[in-house]
Amino acid sequence: MAQNVLLTGGTGFIGKYLTDVLIEAGYSVSILSRSDKENTPRVTYYKWDIKKNYIDKNAVLNADYIIHLAGEGIVEKRWTKKRKKAIIESRVRPIEMIYSVLENNNKKLEAFVSASGIGIYGAVTSHKIFTEDTPPANDFLGITCQKWESAADKIGSLNIRTVKIRTGIVLGKNEGFLKKLTPTFKSGFGAILGSGKQYLPWIHIEDLCQIYLKSIEDAKLEGAYNACTTDNTTNARFSKTFAKLFDYTIWVPKLPPFFLKILLGEMSIAVLTGTRASSEKIQKTGFEFQFTDLEKTLINCIK
Repeated sequence: MAQNVLLTGGTGFIGKYLTDVLIEAGYSVSILSRSDKENTPRVTYYKWDIKKNYIDKNAVLNADYIIHLAGEGIVEKRWTKKRKKAIIESRVRPIEMIYSVLENNNKKLEAFVSASGIGIYGAVTSHKIFTEDTPPANDFLGITCQKWESAADKIGSLNIRTVKIRTGIVLGKNEGFLKKLTPTFKSGFGAILGSGKQYLPWIHIEDLCQIYLKSIEDAKLEGAYNACTTDNTTNARFSKTFAKLFDYTIWVPKLPPFFLKILLGEMSIAVLTGTRASSEKIQKTGFEFQFTDLEKTLINCIK
């Protein structure tokens, strides 16, 4: 019988790609959903409701592995006090619910894998290359990721192997980050944000899904791993490269920081700052990135 992988956030951008990767690798997949969905030959659905603190415990009890992807989008809405709370709770509360089922039923998983973010190193622009040993920053992004990972570590306290994937900007076909940018750039209005010197650590969706697959299959993996290429891409380089694919050179002036701050509020720091993060740790496990050239990656994503 195929081992079962339970996904939170399984209907999102990453979750949909990862479902295909897992099934192709021979696993059965279960997905936690807020709405009623009919099971398919490929996927079993279970109900949960974070706001009502409800989870079908059978989803957890039938799982061999759990991959936690759920969470409100960081740059979907302005960072009001209410929005900040929702961003954190949408990441932490699901883990707490899963932990409760595991503990109350003495259930042991083969592994628990949680998404996290490069944002743990903070909303700064620095030439420093951050590693997994770098202490979390004390700003909103840093605190959010720290709480996210601390919740995952609680699963680890049950003697379950726990892996945390600190993800950069995810690039994929017609989805995620590029889905929002492509119409603007395709129309010839691509622009550099702020100084353009902020780094943009990125990863192709296929590489990211392979890291998740390796996280459940390689029992040596434990703890935090940065999931991004270390190619020193800045916002300016990214924007110029993307515009080039649509056969033009960026002519729109750089969007000044004050304009973005007015438009986005505090959330503007998420696009006006950016750090470099080392991928050395995951590569030392034997993982090889298939997408390391920015231009070729962007071509793959839009053509």
